[in-house]
Amino acid sequence: MEFKKSPDGGWGWVIVLVSFFTQFLCYGSPLAVGVLYIEWLDAFGEGKGKTAWVGSLASGVGLLASPVCSLCVSSFGARPVTIFSGFMVAGGLMLSSFAPNIYFLFFSYGIVVGLGCGLLYTATVTITCQYFDSHRGLALGLISTGSSVGLFIYAALQRLLIEFYGLDGCLLIVGALALNILACGSLMRPLQPSDCPLPEKTALESAPDRYSIYSEKEKDLEENTNILGKSYSAEETCKSTFGSGGRKQESLLHKSPTTMAHSKETETYKKKVAEQTYFCKQLAKRKWQLYKNYCGETVALFKNKVFLALFIAIFLFDIGGFPPSLLMEDVARSSNVKEEELIMPLISIIGIMTAVGKLLLGILADFKWINTLYLYVATLIIMGLALCAIPFAKSYVTLAILSGILGFLTGNWSIFPYVTTKTVGIEKLAHAYGILMFFAGLGNSLGPPILGWFYDWTQTYDIAFYFSGFCVLLGGFILLLAALPSWHTCSRLLPKPAPTTFLYKVTSNV
Repeated sequence: MEFKKSPDGGWGWVIVLVSFFTQFLCYGSPLAVGVLYIEWLDAFGEGKGKTAWVGSLASGVGLLASPVCSLCVSSFGARPVTIFSGFMVAGGLMLSSFAPNIYFLFFSYGIVVGLGCGLLYTATVTITCQYFDSHRGLALGLISTGSSVGLFIYAALQRLLIEFYGLDGCLLIVGALALNILACGSLMRPLQPSDCPLPEKTALESAPDRYSIYSEKEKDLEENTNILGKSYSAEETCKSTFGSGGRKQESLLHKSPTTMAHSKETETYKKKVAEQTYFCKQLAKRKWQLYKNYCGETVALFKNKVFLALFIAIFLFDIGGFPPSLLMEDVARSSNVKEEELIMPLISIIGIMTAVGKLLLGILADFKWINTLYLYVATLIIMGLALCAIPFAKSYVTLAILSGILGFLTGNWSIFPYVTTKTVGIEKLAHAYGILMFFAGLGNSLGPPILGWFYDWTQTYDIAFYFSGFCVLLGGFILLLAALPSWHTCSRLLPKPAPTTFLYKVTSNV
């Protein structure tokens, strides 16, 4: 199926608008889950580590399932996937209002809502890329701010709804709001026609052209035809044995014109079945070859030192950098910050500053004199230092300032595709980005429970955030060392034959 040319405007801006609201509606509650986290702690009385699994699964499952999400969008299209995922997100949120224990939330909120968000993210990004070419960066930047704006608004909205309707009522209302994703999905008109069936006849007739690249085609077809011919003759022999007047009937069949036409149809049928058999064989070979190529490309990617460092950095960043958006409200409560001092929820500050960070860091990445890789490293190092400073913040003002810094630096997600492209090249971007997103989801899933377990063990968040800051700093320094130009210069100078010349001189002198 061939796509029409990207219009770079027109209905594409409607796609940007509905994709923005889709991410706003689906990611608003999972990213602002820190407000619900406090209520779940009080409602179920479980440990902080176990309760943190709910929010971490909601953010990590979508990234972990990114290959499955991409396959669904490529197979069914962005609009059907968006509508189906809208039901998933809304249904998961509403089911969570009836949760009898924390384990039910693992499924309803963590897995169902998380997987729905992953599908929606892939669908919105895919259809936006189809509609835009020259303005693709601007379009993707606009829709990515939907999740940050959703975090900002939903943090205050969920707190207000809990105040008036309780935790269960809040989840029911937020789930009802998520049903608006269905309206957004209905406006995601695909570029290509939606009903383009591929007739079976065309596929069978064009089969020899598709398989002409294989030298063994004729041999395989003859073998398949002979096998089918033998089985067919055996079947005819059985039939003629049980039929009346065996030899007489056989001679009549040979002489009859109807029989001749029937034999031609049989030969055509056998030929087509042989072609289909050959097609299945070659398809299996191609799939196996693609699998081998994929494994080979993956190994080649990990031989790239910068990519390996980037892989470690993104994994450590998500272990240490994601938990503040989930735990900052509980950090404020643990620091004895009074509720009347909370002018604005700390999660809302993180959300709005993340949107600002995405836009400003994206603009900085477009300047040619700025090295995007070093810019990304700088965000990691500063974020690690800010995380280590959280245990020293004992007032709302200092926590709000640190939340703003962390939110702004979390906006480095907007430059991560640039960094990946700079590291592996545009031709390997999809493969490399899929691997990195999988391990980013793994870090998202593990980070909050690990910090919660640190609190359960020490009854304070100090060691937890020291660990969190150390992870992000370690990832930043590993990436910095791998990206230093001196390392590449040294590796290029190694093959020079200077030592051989020196040894030759010493030998001659002796």
